[in-house]
Amino acid sequence: MKPLTNKEEEVMKILWSIKKGFVKDILAAYQGGEEQPHYNTLSTMVRNLEEKGYVNHNTYGKTHEYFPLISKESYRAVYMDKAISDFFSDSYSRLVSQFAQEEKISVSELKEIIKLIEKNK
Repeated sequence: MKPLTNKEEEVMKILWSIKKGFVKDILAAYQGGEEQPHYNTLSTMVRNLEEKGYVNHNTYGKTHEYFPLISKESYRAVYMDKAISDFFSDSYSRLVSQFAQEEKISVSELKEIIKLIEKNK
């Protein structure tokens, strides 16, 4: 799976939210931190997503209705696996330790995680 740019991820988040849509629908739902992209720019991004295998389309005359081919959950799993591999040497304990050191996870949240792990055994 080819990596996405930040802008492409924004477009995917919109498509996951609206399920399917024309470029004008994606543009209407766009809430990027910056100003909305130009219609042609957004159209190019969507076609790039299609080339990367994230999106497909149905054709209606001269227009295309786009829809995601990969779920948000599937993308998140791949993204997290890559991040853990690249930054934590495939160690989930190193990931959790990093969060604990930065005080981004509380003791109660850690206990909750332990309960979930024990429940799923």
